[in-house]
Amino acid sequence: MEYAILGGLVGGLWAFLLWLSIIVWVYRDIRDRSRDLALQVLAVFLALMFFPGFNIPGLVLYLMLRPQETLDEAYARSLEEEALMREIGDEGVCLSCRRFVERGWRVCPFCQTQLKDVCGDCSQLLSFNWIACPYCGRQRRTTAAAQGEPGAMRAAAGARETPRNAPAAVEPEGGGTEQARAGEVTPRQY
Repeated sequence: MEYAILGGLVGGLWAFLLWLSIIVWVYRDIRDRSRDLALQVLAVFLALMFFPGFNIPGLVLYLMLRPQETLDEAYARSLEEEALMREIGDEGVCLSCRRFVERGWRVCPFCQTQLKDVCGDCSQLLSFNWIACPYCGRQRRTTAAAQGEPGAMRAAAGARETPRNAPAAVEPEGGGTEQARAGEVTPRQY
């Protein structure tokens, strides 16, 4: 008789501790998976729903309904996605027309925006945000175009193609203006 009472007490204590440990585990788990207070209360209620030792159905129901990933896993996944998008965005999309371009292109074939610079020593393509050439180690110039400021890339590309102080290629009819004679470029009249 004494063994039966002792066995009942031990079994009851074991069932109570199992019930309590499941509730504590569910609370900690849902707290790691959601910041929504109502969802946390609902999850703990599912674990409390059945009498001590018999809350296994509540636990199974919670396991089926809980969010699949923890907040830390979701944050890590979002950081990884952002890093991938940044990698694709920096190298795979034209900053001007937002079309996909290949990594080896120097100029966007759609809008003619300069995508890469060329190293003066080794002629490798360089990203505008690089300070030095990773292939030969040459330091880059620190102009606005080299730093990748918007609009400066086109201006720098245009400045390389037609110098400002270059003499006029064709003198306008009738002798031209004083500016054209002085060597400044003026728009052509057609």
